[in-house]
Amino acid sequence: MKAKEYLSQLQRLDTIVNQKIQERADLRAQLTSISSPDLSKDRVKGGKLPGESGFADRIVKLLSLEEEIDRDTDAFIDLKHKIIGQIHNLSDAKYIKLLYKRYVEFKRLEVISVEMNYTYQYTKELHGYALQEFERTYPTLP
Repeated sequence: MKAKEYLSQLQRLDTIVNQKIQERADLRAQLTSISSPDLSKDRVKGGKLPGESGFADRIVKLLSLEEEIDRDTDAFIDLKHKIIGQIHNLSDAKYIKLLYKRYVEFKRLEVISVEMNYTYQYTKELHGYALQEFERTYPTLP
């Protein structure tokens, strides 16, 4: 795996966790909303209509989602700690600063170039050199 792919895993995990958190919020909103029963539908002995999910089923889904979020958050924290440590082990302070901003803070190169007071072109080149240095330092990336 190349350094860029390896380092980008962090943003991917962050996206997954945030989307699951949004899904949890939506599910909680469904659980707490009060809806009036539809009296126009016929029921037979308290049976459910096709596609109708009961309150208990939604609670089980919410609990399962909570567990997934916890697992994914733990994985994110562990990977973030590992990647930060690997970035900090690089020899050039400019590489450390740039890779941290790009892959831990998820900033675009345009923003980083402004923050570091470099031209965009130089920031792109520096980014390439930093990735090469990362690969030389960690030749056996998973």
